[in-house]
Amino acid sequence: MKIHKEGHRILLILFIVLVLLNISYYSFYKKEDWVSYLITGLSVLFFLNVLHFFRSPKRRILKNENGIFAPADGTIVAIEEVEENLYFNETRLQVSIFMSPLNVHMNLYPISGVVDFVEHERGMHWVAWIPKSSRENERTSVVITHENGVSIMVRQIAGAVARRIVTYCKPNLKVAQGEELGFIKFGSRVDLFLPKEMNINVELDQKVKANSTVIASFKE
Repeated sequence: MKIHKEGHRILLILFIVLVLLNISYYSFYKKEDWVSYLITGLSVLFFLNVLHFFRSPKRRILKNENGIFAPADGTIVAIEEVEENLYFNETRLQVSIFMSPLNVHMNLYPISGVVDFVEHERGMHWVAWIPKSSRENERTSVVITHENGVSIMVRQIAGAVARRIVTYCKPNLKVAQGEELGFIKFGSRVDLFLPKEMNINVELDQKVKANSTVIASFKE
């Protein structure tokens, strides 16, 4: 199993801390008992859970120039019209994907195009499945313009546990569908803001997979 580069430092530090914790207990009490076994067992379990979180499975990159792929693995928690006032200043169709701790947490570009806008905003850390998290939580918004002239926004949103959003793009960067956009450490939510006239191909509570599930398609 490949581990994502964003997890290397965290996993190393965590491993050292857990080893020192176990060594300290054995050194102080100088005996093996049920408490020592419990500490060791919980340490291993915790490390494996964090290791699992930072997994980075290899995926075959798919292309669909008429479609917008899911930018993240997870569950559709919102499909609604909203006022997007950061960049577009108009009504947009918002499709939101909630990433549970069990999902892969790297984010991929849903379309090919040119990055026109990138902005990180500090904010709260509400649980990611509630609607106000899209407006009030710490977030990074990325606008990509397709070669057909249609622009969409991808918004990475931190949640109650997630505290770090990583975004690899910058304005004027040419990006390809399926390439890595970023990573949200310890999961959260990704929103898409699409033109109202797009055809939506998903429904609430549907499980989606990055660069596999077609969220929406362009009008012919």
